[in-house]
Amino acid sequence: MTGRILVVDDQPLNVKLLEAKLTSEYYDVLTANGGAAAIRIATEERPDLILLDVMMPDMDGYEVCRVLRDQPATMHIPIVMVTALSDSADRVLGLEAGADDFLTKPVDDLALLSRVRSLLRFKVTFDELRLRCGVAVSAQLEAMAPVWNEPLKDSRILLLEDFASRARMIDEALGEHHRVVVLDDEKIFYAEADHADTDAVIVSLSLESIDGLRVVLQLRSRPQTRMLPILVLVEDGEMERLAKALDLGVTDYVMAPIDRNELIARTRMQVRRKRYQDRLRANLEDSVSMAAIDELTKLHNRRYL
Repeated sequence: MTGRILVVDDQPLNVKLLEAKLTSEYYDVLTANGGAAAIRIATEERPDLILLDVMMPDMDGYEVCRVLRDQPATMHIPIVMVTALSDSADRVLGLEAGADDFLTKPVDDLALLSRVRSLLRFKVTFDELRLRCGVAVSAQLEAMAPVWNEPLKDSRILLLEDFASRARMIDEALGEHHRVVVLDDEKIFYAEADHADTDAVIVSLSLESIDGLRVVLQLRSRPQTRMLPILVLVEDGEMERLAKALDLGVTDYVMAPIDRNELIARTRMQVRRKRYQDRLRANLEDSVSMAAIDELTKLHNRRYL
């Protein structure tokens, strides 16, 4: 899968390094040397993905991210922050600003390319929905923007985890903002995931009697759960397993030991994307209905076949 990627960094050497890695994988690369330029190029060119440096002299990456998320034309573009900062507090700041993920310098090729492929895959899905809904019109895009700030109290999260203490910690962390259903049975998990009110699922890749990767594959192959956000819990040192999970369709991940605030921020982002996706689908269904049904008579019009 190809795509256009905007690389943002005030250091020319960093830009050239990332550009070389991406072009060798046949991606088209745009570049910007600062925050203001990044916002302008993203607005004009609508890239498929943005790799954004955090520390820049004119605007830091957090501020750039917030601006892009507030603009209807760019709010749906995946953003990965690339930084030398490795503290969990810095990641939480970025996630709360709207970033989809973090990559730590020096950037590991496996982590970079697997994350790029995963995010581009979901960007394609969003673009198809937006195109079919006709939401390129400015007024319609504006109407979609508030979904990012809507309260998430009624969101439903499924957790598949058989490590009791970790399941309890996750339940307590997310319970203030979401309805969390904790399960350790695979069949019951699939049945619960089929419910229309499920907003996201969290799957441990370290389950004792269940293969977490198989669960991911099953979720992506089932019509009812194909579009659900999937977060996986990954142990330190399992980067190859994580890369496989991303290739199978995982939308995000949390590394152990789990940081409470990072878990909350990542889950919140996935639920917001699900709500945005649901709004797009609802708009599409309304458009189809309006095209087929006469507004006055409520009967199928002459264009209905």
